[in-house]
Amino acid sequence: MSVPTVSFSDLSKSSKKVAEVVERAQRVHVTRRDGEDLYLTTEHHDRQREETADVTARLFAALINNDEGARAVLLALPEVFPWTRHLSAEEVREFVVDLVDATRDAVELDVHSTLHRVVVEWRATARILADPDLAAQLTTPLPDEDHGEVFAP
Repeated sequence: MSVPTVSFSDLSKSSKKVAEVVERAQRVHVTRRDGEDLYLTTEHHDRQREETADVTARLFAALINNDEGARAVLLALPEVFPWTRHLSAEEVREFVVDLVDATRDAVELDVHSTLHRVVVEWRATARILADPDLAAQLTTPLPDEDHGEVFAP
């Protein structure tokens, strides 16, 4: 789907025209030179996106609550995330739980960064496991020497 684009200066100079574009397209990409780009959207469109996320999160959570649904999710996972083939069965189950929890956070708490982080972290784990030399290097036990306290980030 193509989203109309306007510059921030166009928005400030011709806000009424840009508002008309937003009403027609429901969403407009606003480019900025001095900061992160923005999106303008209608309230109706934003409510629909929230409802879509809510339905998706609830459906996903309901699916994994019974054996048949969980099996369907596990069978579909490699289609959506091909790199999961490098994870063990237990790691895949952990990933699914993390994914469902992060999806719920996106809906219930309006925190979307958790879902992104879960996917990025599990993909990085799969990348390590896909390389036998790297996996061996990173899973080799450390010497028994104490390197001091590890502080929380």
